[in-house]
Amino acid sequence: MVKTKVEEVLNYIKKSSPGQDEFYQAAREVFESIIPLLEADSRYLEQNILERIIVPERSIIFRVNWIDDSGKIRTNLGYRVQFNSAIGPYKGGLRFHPTVSLGTVKFLGFEQIFKNALTGLNIGGAKGGSNFDPKGKSDAEIMRFCQSFMSELYKYIGKNRDIPAGDIGVGQREIGYLFGQYKKLTGDFDGAITGKGVNWGGSLARKQATGYGSVYFANEHLKVYNQEIKGKTCLVSGSGNVALYTIEKLIQMGAKPVACSDSRGTVYHKKGLDIASLKAVKELKRASLKEYANLHPDCEYIDVAHYPKGAHAIWQIPCDVAFPSATQNELNLQDAKALVKGGCMLVNEGANMPTTPDAIDYLQDMGVLFSPGKAANAGGVATSQLEMSQNASMTQWNFEQVDIKLRQIMKNIFKIAYKTSKEFDRTGDLITGANIAGFRKVADSMIDQGSV
Repeated sequence: MVKTKVEEVLNYIKKSSPGQDEFYQAAREVFESIIPLLEADSRYLEQNILERIIVPERSIIFRVNWIDDSGKIRTNLGYRVQFNSAIGPYKGGLRFHPTVSLGTVKFLGFEQIFKNALTGLNIGGAKGGSNFDPKGKSDAEIMRFCQSFMSELYKYIGKNRDIPAGDIGVGQREIGYLFGQYKKLTGDFDGAITGKGVNWGGSLARKQATGYGSVYFANEHLKVYNQEIKGKTCLVSGSGNVALYTIEKLIQMGAKPVACSDSRGTVYHKKGLDIASLKAVKELKRASLKEYANLHPDCEYIDVAHYPKGAHAIWQIPCDVAFPSATQNELNLQDAKALVKGGCMLVNEGANMPTTPDAIDYLQDMGVLFSPGKAANAGGVATSQLEMSQNASMTQWNFEQVDIKLRQIMKNIFKIAYKTSKEFDRTGDLITGANIAGFRKVADSMIDQGSV
């Protein structure tokens, strides 16, 4: 009965959202993992929660015209999917990348619902962005694009309504331009955007939060099995904010991150990555990791053209813990087999849905511990909410205060996910635990609030 209903809803998604494979993948993972809850409590099917929760409360698509440095008018698509506000105002990042589509934003927004619920904070789920590519653009072009993007988006956001933040392609530079235009259009200096600069309403530790939180979560996971992150050899895909600060925190906690990647290739530094060099290359120069390899002759650089067919070079390197921290579906079955062969004991997702379903199944079948992204990478959105709290009280906490709160939030997320997995006889299955815990909080709130 329950499984049949789940399949009916998933078939509806496939028909009503054609071509949105990532959204369908995210919905299937959640709905299949919450079957034990649906079987234990009939209210969710009686109240048609599945049908209601997979439809965004609002999807906004708009044109973004901007002028490049040659004076030519360019056009991109802008998106904001306000998915669910049952437990609080919409919250979720903006992604600027050429692959962004409505399906991408819906998948990210759907995941955000449950991630935000797991933090224990009162924030709903949303996501947005554009198919604009910041790479190769001048600062002036990026500013003009951000101003045009915000000239439409500002109509739908606000500190008690929807609070965007950054994501791939949207760092503090972009947030600055977006917030400046929001302030100009509304006349308000408020917490309607997070990820701001520290001098103008931002929170200390926000930039580090997703990466730091990911490592805190991994350490909590390992502790259950009498292990710790200290001394572990680690792989971290990506080289943006999440990856860089995952690497930084790993080093601080005594682990040895040896590899990271970008869209052009992978660096493997067997003696351990140099975080200062990485920051100089990626944060200051915004250059390829090949420059890191040039700075370190003992480092191996693998160009993307030389990756194993159908696989990613970084996952072929032996490790104890893998942190996929770049983008969705970056770790496939072939990669998972390489990780198992290389001795990996834990895959801890720093990105949103970076592991394909067949890879997850294989890793779990082989006894590899698995930390799902909606739990393990929730540190960023949690600290965004802490930024909102500081804005509301017109105060600023020091770095240590924010970091302590972040560490406790990640510890609490692990506890609730692990406890829920035990409650439903899936001890240690954090995919089940996280999805049920997040879904139950949101679904119960939807039931309380009626048909709205």
